[in-house]
Amino acid sequence: MAWPVLVFDIESIPDIAGLRVLRGIPGEVSDEQVYAAWQQERKDANQGDFMPHYLQRVLVISCAFRNAEGLRVHSFVDRDGASEGKIVQAFYSALEKHTPQLVSWNGGGFDLPVLHYRGLRHGVVADRYWCMGEGNAPDDREFKYNNYINRYHMRHLDLMDLLAMFQPRANAPLDAMAKLCGFPGKLGMDGSQVYPAFLDGKLEDIRRYCETDVMNTYLLYCRFQKMRGGLTEAEYAQEIGFVKHTLGNLAPAETHWQEYLAAWG
Repeated sequence: MAWPVLVFDIESIPDIAGLRVLRGIPGEVSDEQVYAAWQQERKDANQGDFMPHYLQRVLVISCAFRNAEGLRVHSFVDRDGASEGKIVQAFYSALEKHTPQLVSWNGGGFDLPVLHYRGLRHGVVADRYWCMGEGNAPDDREFKYNNYINRYHMRHLDLMDLLAMFQPRANAPLDAMAKLCGFPGKLGMDGSQVYPAFLDGKLEDIRRYCETDVMNTYLLYCRFQKMRGGLTEAEYAQEIGFVKHTLGNLAPAETHWQEYLAAWG
């Protein structure tokens, strides 16, 4: 298994400000009224109330970064309600610095398109991420045959999409696959509860939830590497032990890792 590896996940909420812009809704109408009207409109049309990708405001980007120096978990969080552009830029800057193997669960279907739209909106620069081999730098040619954008390249590995053989009807939930493989799965909440938690001021709970999803994805990635021969049985066992050790060191300061390890058994 080649390093560095960056596993990521985002949590997002409805972009009410963007919805106001698109519909010309005046400021005296509350956010609650704006969102409720949109939900009712969708309900009347027999449609779901999940906001389209371009109207998803990025709240948290959590990453598990594994390289020769160890395993680190870090989250970029919009804590002031005005830093979405900064956290999206920070994520792409990390890719620029390390050019890692990027890993996600449904990142191609949701996380990356959302980051694309939000990055475009905020004027983010992400030249390494968007490189597809057309540049003149010596390593640019590698990106012609293996880049972050192409669905069938491995520089970004959407693990769910690959395991499903790119067939949406074969997709599996992260929580289910994590638990079936003996990992803890989701803790604390699920995606449908993120916006209510945000409205209740539970931003740190959302961050912790996102980080556990990232860890579930990393563990499944390790399992996948064992299946495809990227890790031997002994190397896989060693890496799993290393993950537990790392989380044990984080647990005293972060209670969600205590809960995660307890659920792991």
